Amino acid sequence: MTRLLVALAAMTALVGSAVAATNQAFPNRIELPDGFQPEGIATAGQQFYVGSIPTGAVYRGSLRTGAGALLVQPQSGRAAIGMKVDRGRLFVAGGPTGDAYVYDARTGATIASYELPTSGATFVNDVVVTKRAAWFTDSQRDALYRLPLGPGGRPGAASTVTTVQLTGDYQHVPGAFNLNGIAATPNGKTLIVVQSATGRLFTVTPGGVTRAIALAGGESVPNGDGILLDGKVLYVVQNQLNRVAKIRLAPNLRSGTVLTRITNPGFSVPTTIAEHGKRLYAVNARFGTPPTPATEYWVTQLRK
Repeated sequence: MTRLLVALAAMTALVGSAVAATNQAFPNRIELPDGFQPEGIATAGQQFYVGSIPTGAVYRGSLRTGAGALLVQPQSGRAAIGMKVDRGRLFVAGGPTGDAYVYDARTGATIASYELPTSGATFVNDVVVTKRAAWFTDSQRDALYRLPLGPGGRPGAASTVTTVQLTGDYQHVPGAFNLNGIAATPNGKTLIVVQSATGRLFTVTPGGVTRAIALAGGESVPNGDGILLDGKVLYVVQNQLNRVAKIRLAPNLRSGTVLTRITNPGFSVPTTIAEHGKRLYAVNARFGTPPTPATEYWVTQLRK
């Protein structure tokens, strides 16, 4: 009996150690290179990708260990804002450049680049990828850009990109930061966008028709940045407010209820989020903190 109890105790200790090791394997804080100035984040399996605003570089790392390295090297004239990984390709919004880029998610090689608006004020902010298209927002324009995708998700030629003007409930605010984060339903037939200037959410059809999502109690999501749709739950990062709104959407997506606003001591102006299982990962842009080569940046893990 004594030997059996000792064996059971040893087994319990081993199981406990294994569970602890598993929990510790996904760090709550993932360090990024000093001075990196990140904004967008995407995940694919246990890998994450974070882009650099001023250099266009992309850092790839492991959610399990936190270790990583540059995948895409800094390139003059490029920027990296919102991003998504789809079928082995990394789609990146180019912010003030007005461009979009597609990289090989394994090697970092440039697959294609696109000039979206050809003139005027622009800030290509975020991207979502559906089965048939990649959709980009522009915070300076009342339109979306549609990049068609071919078999296997292959991006189309530059000549196939179209500008989809927005109609319906959406009202553009001149001189303000407007369209920001974007998500899509699984079938790709409905898009969801957030307008930073007003804190309003909208559904968008592929033809550009918008409908406001009415939040219960007159709620809104000011400073709305990156968004993530998980079933009928929408997560909206509110950057300068250092929180993430968790919203339960109605089945028809016409209304919603703010369930909670997630805060975390690791937040320092989070901008976008990505997911892995029951975990969310928010990248901290630290806007307002003077960027220097020694300024620290990191990713914060959250629970859904």
